[in-house]
Amino acid sequence: MAHIVATLPEMQRAALAAAYDQAVAARRRQLLLGFSVFLVALGIAVIGAEVNPVMFWNKLGNFTSYFDRLLTLDAGGRVWTHPSDWFWGIKRWLRLLGETALIAYVGTLSGAFIAFCACFLASRNLVHSATLRLVVRRVLELLRTVPDLVFAMVFVVAFGLGPLPGVLALTLHSAGTLGKLFTEVVESIDMRPVEGVRASGGSWLSQVRFGAVPQVLSNFASYALLRLEINFRGAAVIGFVGAGGIGEDLLIAIRKFYYQDVSAMLVLIVVAVMLLDMISERLRHRLLALEGGR
Repeated sequence: MAHIVATLPEMQRAALAAAYDQAVAARRRQLLLGFSVFLVALGIAVIGAEVNPVMFWNKLGNFTSYFDRLLTLDAGGRVWTHPSDWFWGIKRWLRLLGETALIAYVGTLSGAFIAFCACFLASRNLVHSATLRLVVRRVLELLRTVPDLVFAMVFVVAFGLGPLPGVLALTLHSAGTLGKLFTEVVESIDMRPVEGVRASGGSWLSQVRFGAVPQVLSNFASYALLRLEINFRGAAVIGFVGAGGIGEDLLIAIRKFYYQDVSAMLVLIVVAVMLLDMISERLRHRLLALEGGR
């Protein structure tokens, strides 16, 4: 079977080729201009932040030597040559690591519950009162703007040392962060189920319960699992101010230059975070698969 290929006249083809070359050249000029602006902005930021590349290069050896000390036992030799000496305090560290995990879990669960209750009040498509939305959104902004470490310091002063300040700090910060994410999910739902409940005489709570919640639960759970991973790392850090968990022992080891203890606790934290990441990733994928199968 014969195929007929249409060819353009030479002048028309040359005009199209010239237009294409001009468009490519304009695109390249735009990219070059954007890259130049980026470099200038980066240079201004480096100068403004007093970042000294020369000092960075001269002090780089201190950074690498610190890691070398982390991998050296107090008695000499590498840490992996004597695992029993390296992890001499593993029973205590595992208990503190479990406490850190519980702080992260309770803080995430409590924060997710607050965010769940607040997100519907902050959504434009479900609440018509601009004043109510404004108040709820500003409260959520305040909670996620204040660092969890600052919250932990305040609660340590108020309630003393222990896990409670850590749980409260992670709860408030998680509520602010998840509240924003949950609100964005709610504002993107299909409003037809909500309007159907409203048309049948359902109250506002019924509209939320039967029209909105079934559409957002899987996304809420996915965001909450992601926040749990972040909070586990955060729970280890807020222990620096006495808010429970393994962070306090880690800070003491850093201050007293117990390098092998620092490396051992870091290994435990990294392994725990990796396991948590893998478990939560599997759960998130299952939730997304269930949502896609509906």
